[in-house]
Amino acid sequence: MSQEMILVVDDEKEIADLVEIHLVSDGFLVKKAYSADEGLKILEQEEIQLVVLDIMMPGMDGIEMCKEIRKKSTIPIIFLSAKSSDLDKIVGLGSGADDYVSKPFNPLELMARVKSQLRRFTQLNPNTSEKLHNTEIQLMDLTIQKETHRVVAFEREVKLTPIEFDILFLLASNPGRVFSTDEIFEQVWNEKMYEANNTVMVHIRRIREKIELDSRNAQIIKTVWGVGYKIDR
Repeated sequence: MSQEMILVVDDEKEIADLVEIHLVSDGFLVKKAYSADEGLKILEQEEIQLVVLDIMMPGMDGIEMCKEIRKKSTIPIIFLSAKSSDLDKIVGLGSGADDYVSKPFNPLELMARVKSQLRRFTQLNPNTSEKLHNTEIQLMDLTIQKETHRVVAFEREVKLTPIEFDILFLLASNPGRVFSTDEIFEQVWNEKMYEANNTVMVHIRRIREKIELDSRNAQIIKTVWGVGYKIDR
């Protein structure tokens, strides 16, 4: 079994070294970069499976680097940042990240998030060698093919990150059912939501921007005010 390669990007060498120690102890290969420019070069040269990314860096910050990565790739991105307010998390997730861990961080939590994102990405990667059963969902102007991670909305093929795909597939697999944000979080992230946050809302907004003709007048993912979200038949 090949080892996954993780890219750690942080201008604080001590933090990057600490993250590397925990990743290596869990069996991962690690590449480190101390600036966004250096990190982007590594992504061009190496086959990276996941990025752990700081936000506050000189020059190009982590938000801009995340946006650059998303122009070409759907690999998981986890922000590891000292900026810990709800607004900071909304901005970070809105830029295309899959998860957000605040500094100072619990190494066990970070490793659990890394493994969860890699597991999701591996399961949904269309290049996987596993023979998966053909699972296709067609609802209204939406087609989802699970085994190839292919989504077509209004006759346009769209690229979703693994988290975005999981959320969309959950809703589309249960047409007509309304899911609360807590239910979506618990089923997609496989962990309990212990405090209110905007993680699910931000991801729903990003999905709508990709699949809807007009994200402010959603035709596919409907909001049931005060309850949650659904996709009708």
